[in-house]
Amino acid sequence: MRTRHFAQLVGLSALWGASFLFLRIASPLLTPLPAAGLRVTLALITLVVIMRLLRQAWPWAHWRELLLLGALTVAVPFLLYAWAAMRLPAGYSALINTTAVLFGTLASAWFKEDTLTPRKLAGCAVGFVGVALIVQLGPVRLDGPTIAAILACVLASACYGSSTPLMKRATTRMEPLAIAAGIHAAAWVLVLPGAAWAWPQAQFTTAALLSVAVLGIITSGIAYWIHLRIIRHVSPVAAISPAFMIPVFGVTWGHLFLGEELSSGIFVGGALVLVATALVTGFNPLRRWLASTPAP
Repeated sequence: MRTRHFAQLVGLSALWGASFLFLRIASPLLTPLPAAGLRVTLALITLVVIMRLLRQAWPWAHWRELLLLGALTVAVPFLLYAWAAMRLPAGYSALINTTAVLFGTLASAWFKEDTLTPRKLAGCAVGFVGVALIVQLGPVRLDGPTIAAILACVLASACYGSSTPLMKRATTRMEPLAIAAGIHAAAWVLVLPGAAWAWPQAQFTTAALLSVAVLGIITSGIAYWIHLRIIRHVSPVAAISPAFMIPVFGVTWGHLFLGEELSSGIFVGGALVLVATALVTGFNPLRRWLASTPAP
């Protein structure tokens, strides 16, 4: 993996780490269906504008593929995470989101888009340990709603991870921007009826609208386009690896902007997450330097 692609994945992790904080603000106020509907709508508008500016054509011939990808990567995860955010702290959702790497690793091997190696499996294990140290899970009452929210996050992560190889294949037939716009258009059709039905329940406060604006325009519309551009050049497992780094940034943003206290585990856990990401992606910044260094 090139240094540029690795840096872009880190940047996406920072954006997606912040998304769980914004979901915690927006979902209780807007309720899940309108929150997901507004998020998809704003992402779609953003991508339509970019499509017009760059004069790219819509991939209507691939509408069936885009409908499937739109359901797996946008509609279902957005709804599930918005619903879970009403019950789970942001750190819990971010931690559970890391299971997307495991699902992505297994799906990539199943679709023969990547190979399942001991190094990648070790990276998954190290990553899970790292994020557990970072989030420092506290006592949670495991009642019915909490367990349901946890299962919702796991299902959302499974959708993300298992669909990554399919996204990789789609980039061989369509432009990344066209895919991003197409899957959000498909997801918009899927979530619109539910959002319209629950619209009267939403509380359109300034905080909720600003939060969903960031979620839609930046962490969905623009970030999905960037992610698809990266998928073209890296393996599906490497493309899903930002899930390991998301809790790092989620905790950091909470400390910087919400005054949340940093735990001692963030330093050791952060180091483990970086090691895990390197194992899964195969990125080694010292490899080129060592290769260019003459032997004594």
